Amino acid sequence: MKIGVPTEIKPQENRVALTPAGAEKLVHDGHEVVAQAGAGVGSGFEDAAYTAVGSRVVPDAASVFAEVDLILKVKEPLEQEWPLIRPAQTVFTYLHLAASEPLTLALAETGAYFFAYETLAVGRTLPLLTPMSEVAGRMSIQAGAKYLEKPLGGSGILLGGVPGVKRARVLVLGGGVVGTNAARMACGLGADVTIMDLDLDRLRYLDEVMPRNCRTVYSTPMAIREHLVHADLVIGAVLVVGAHAPRLVRRADLSLMKPGSVIVDVAVDQGGCVETCHPTTHADPVFEVDGILHYCVANMPGAVPRTSTMALTNATLKWTLLLAKLGAKEAVLQNEQLRGAANVLAGKVVHPAVSEAFGLPHHGAEEVARTL
Repeated sequence: MKIGVPTEIKPQENRVALTPAGAEKLVHDGHEVVAQAGAGVGSGFEDAAYTAVGSRVVPDAASVFAEVDLILKVKEPLEQEWPLIRPAQTVFTYLHLAASEPLTLALAETGAYFFAYETLAVGRTLPLLTPMSEVAGRMSIQAGAKYLEKPLGGSGILLGGVPGVKRARVLVLGGGVVGTNAARMACGLGADVTIMDLDLDRLRYLDEVMPRNCRTVYSTPMAIREHLVHADLVIGAVLVVGAHAPRLVRRADLSLMKPGSVIVDVAVDQGGCVETCHPTTHADPVFEVDGILHYCVANMPGAVPRTSTMALTNATLKWTLLLAKLGAKEAVLQNEQLRGAANVLAGKVVHPAVSEAFGLPHHGAEEVARTL
């Protein structure tokens, strides 16, 4: 199969979907890899590193899309990429469709097959989302600590405090991979951390493994409001697989918070769990609402592309190899995990959470695959 790797064009997105090591494995297994010139440069991989392992480099994205069967990307196709996608072409990337009806409808119109990293599940785990969630969770604390500084608009509190001065209070909404990594980082910096979740088993686990400066609290709207009063930094780390993130913090709740507090909504690429959040970029990452600073960069791991790209390929390569071997139709029919990754096939929405988000007709993935 011909596999294409275009350059990412989302603002300040420096990741690439495939490392040279990953390209070498695909070539070794009999596939042809076509990379756009400069696709890996932002992550520290020159074109020569791809050609050295048998890949071919072409000058532009149009050349990649025109000849390959399978497109590997990091972020969702942007509007200027939509016309390049061909019917019956397969695209494997982070899609987060439940956050955007226009994107969902546009991808359906292409007639292509779209598989999402973030909805591929193995048991209760999301192996292709996990590495970027680990990165984003850790980065959320770095970003929050930075924007708590007074010159950047924050309240001027040091996350870990110093002897004789109280440390900052960090509220983490969600005890999954993002929330756990955020809480662990905040604890390591000496903050007073509270992590909230609905899953009692998860809270029991976190209570056992987290440091002593982290407490667990069962999440209810009342409990969230009570903790917002004291929070200096709030991390939105809620995930419902394939669906829009639930709104846990409303605009009215901001009045409970101290002026200069910071919200980092990692869930913004799934619509956000804070009502006042909207996607921002690394070039313009923050905005203020009612005296509260909001950091809502939708591609946080893109700021550390070397780490992120290598972690991503480590996770995706196994599934890329399988998808390339089987093709879209047989991948859906033969493999439960790739079937769960299918979001849109030949114009039909096949992931229930995406259909539900916009009231669109839902079609069974296997049913659609049999017609391909």
